[in-house]
Amino acid sequence: MGTGGEEGSDKKDNETTNIDSNSPYYLHASDYPRQMQVNDILTDSNFSDWSQEMTIFLYAKNKMGFVNETIEKPEENVVEYLMWMRCDAMIKGWLTTTMEKGIKYNMKYASTSTEIWADLKERFGKESAPCAYELKRTLAITYQDGASVSTYYTKMRSVWDEIQSVCPLPPCTCGKCSCNIGKRLTESKEKERLYEFLLGLDDGFLTVRTQILTSKPTPTLGEAYHLVAEYEQQRAISATRRMPHDAAAFQTSSMK
Repeated sequence: MGTGGEEGSDKKDNETTNIDSNSPYYLHASDYPRQMQVNDILTDSNFSDWSQEMTIFLYAKNKMGFVNETIEKPEENVVEYLMWMRCDAMIKGWLTTTMEKGIKYNMKYASTSTEIWADLKERFGKESAPCAYELKRTLAITYQDGASVSTYYTKMRSVWDEIQSVCPLPPCTCGKCSCNIGKRLTESKEKERLYEFLLGLDDGFLTVRTQILTSKPTPTLGEAYHLVAEYEQQRAISATRRMPHDAAAFQTSSMK
């Protein structure tokens, strides 16, 4: 009888320790709760950047399901219960380590990582009108201003991403996505960004800008960027070819 009980206990221990590395319950030997996983700690003003970095990290660790509740807490009488508790404790450590002291103090009574995540989204994740206004203002005064097309586009992309984080598109609520609302909103946002990108280009790109706007169908933002970048490259090549000719013409004129 005693032997059978010991065998059952050993079997349960083996099931909780020999975990496949692809399982969300797997923790690497190098993982520990007080790891710093983002570039900056969470403050009252950087939740958007912090949550994006933390989300990437949790997906990389195959642990996002613990905070968004797709991996539900098992009953205490099943093998997975201890594995779930161990992973959740680790995630709580990862989250709280990356918070400033005041925010961390308010999280100390949360029993699960899901509660922490939901609380943070409730407090900091809602749309901020002043922040959205400032980003829109920044976008309105962003121009190429002599910079390369790549530098200008990167600057625009950064502002767009911040706006998307502060003012995300509303999700489809029909349940079957038969209304195509999400698709139409995405297409509308893409076209709006295309116009903003073209609007900020220097006057030297008037020809390619007109070409893009008169094309049928209208190119996507990515396609438009590549057209403008190619036009910039062609202009640079043409300018390089003219230089020797211009120099020779100047020299001849000077000799006269």
